[in-house]
Amino acid sequence: MKVRDLMTTNITAANPNTPINEVARTMKELNIGVVPVCDDSNRPVGIVTDRDIVVRGLTSNMASTDPINKVMSTHVISATPDMHVHEAVRLMGENQIRRLPVVENGRIVGIVAIGDLAVTNIYEDDAGQALSEISTPSRPMM
Repeated sequence: MKVRDLMTTNITAANPNTPINEVARTMKELNIGVVPVCDDSNRPVGIVTDRDIVVRGLTSNMASTDPINKVMSTHVISATPDMHVHEAVRLMGENQIRRLPVVENGRIVGIVAIGDLAVTNIYEDDAGQALSEISTPSRPMM
């Protein structure tokens, strides 16, 4: 099975200059925890999670109107629509991420989440293994 068979194609992306509070509001309204950040050509330049907003934004006393590019991750791990889901699961596990933007010809076309893989019975074991790797605790910074 290919990533295109499971990915969500109706996605919302932010511009790097979109205010943090606007991205957070979008996350709340759509009940999502991640928003890709794309340039004007729909090419991913970053990704931001609800956790990024809290850990990088709120704890650094950023203003809610600061641009999302101040808290987004710029190292975007992505999948392609024709990638086999086993490869997507491997990427998620190795990089300890739960969601992968799906990029074709340099442009974002969807997103696939560990939950998308978990609901497909034939990939339950793969998704479980990836989730186990993703959930491996990191060492606390003290």
